[in-house]
Amino acid sequence: MNKDFDALVIGGGVAGSTVAILLAAAGWSVALVEKRAFPRRKVCGECIAAPNLALLDALGVGDEFRALAGPPLERVGLYAGDHELHADLPRLRGSAPWGRALGRERLDTLLVARAAKLGATVYQPWSVVDVECGDGAHVCTLATNRAGESARVAATVLVDAHGSWEPSPFAGKRARTESVAADLFAFKANFVRADIEPGLLPVLAFDGGYGGMVLGDGGQLTIACCVRRDALRDTRAGAPGDSAGTAVEALLRRSCAGVRRTLDGAERVGTWLSVGPIRPGRRALWTERGGFAVGNAAGEAHPILGEGISMAMQGAFLLCARLEEQRDALLSGERQQRTARLYELDWRRAFSARIRWAALFASLAMRPAARALLPVLKAWPALLTAGAVVGGKVRAPPVPSLATRAGSSGRSGRGSHAKVASAPAAQR
Repeated sequence: MNKDFDALVIGGGVAGSTVAILLAAAGWSVALVEKRAFPRRKVCGECIAAPNLALLDALGVGDEFRALAGPPLERVGLYAGDHELHADLPRLRGSAPWGRALGRERLDTLLVARAAKLGATVYQPWSVVDVECGDGAHVCTLATNRAGESARVAATVLVDAHGSWEPSPFAGKRARTESVAADLFAFKANFVRADIEPGLLPVLAFDGGYGGMVLGDGGQLTIACCVRRDALRDTRAGAPGDSAGTAVEALLRRSCAGVRRTLDGAERVGTWLSVGPIRPGRRALWTERGGFAVGNAAGEAHPILGEGISMAMQGAFLLCARLEEQRDALLSGERQQRTARLYELDWRRAFSARIRWAALFASLAMRPAARALLPVLKAWPALLTAGAVVGGKVRAPPVPSLATRAGSSGRSGRGSHAKVASAPAAQR
């Protein structure tokens, strides 16, 4: 089976599905390839800061998000050792002043369904196993877990939104990084009947790691954390029969009285999930073979700020604005370097400072010496509020207005839409 598209997006997470929604709404013919069946759990803090609610409205899923999400996040906390500090989160002016949390199994499913409704062809569960470049197009070989099923799809624009730890068709071409003690591994678990104040967003600080807790949809508590390789090794050595997730849960309970109190009487739902190592920082935003990178494939901040979903969504808006601006040139086969340079400038302006602040906060949270700051924070808890401001919780999204908003039905597609009205073994 051969299909031709204007754009092919690898990865159906927040970044990839946002790109698919925006381009499909603007009239591009789009293929979205996602290797896993939805709904699926994913390691993520699941918080969406208040400024991004307007972006969800622009994508056409704002009302559904609000109906599903957890309570508004109005307060921030810091749990470190026996200390529990609380402060108000900054309030965003407007009708949606607070952030919310929604499980990725629901958020991602919501966004992919919206992309399909706008005309994107969704291949799921399919994987891109090879990419050939030439004659102004990327020719991708797709495969599914059903024996013998494959497809070849050509697209002028390729968007890599596969994430930071998921393998991609280009993984073999990228430099491998040696394992070091400072590598971070991310963990997540969900609990019911947890003792946590609705609307409170506690940050967890402990030797060798950091994390956070939030009450999301269905009254479930999400705990997500990052642990250094050496701290994880020492923790598991003390409990040789336990899984990594169980050992991490014991570490959190041991390190933070606030976690012990919150989980007293709670019941875990499902298993602990883990991924890694994660290596925050910026990556290549464009390569001729790999196309444009977005989301964690482009770069990520330390998760201590809870800005992963924000950066994924905002980065997708930035990329799509440049793609739409250069649309005629790109789809006529002109080289993509100029668009890539403009996108890179946009991305640096939007996220470089956020990445640096997150690195500083993460370094402080993981060091025993940081406990010396607790008396200062106790005396001036408003410093926690200031940290949330610096972290971008009330920063206007750095995205330009697109000519077409996905919140409406979108304009009628180009002629190429007629070629992709149906695709066997693909979901629309």
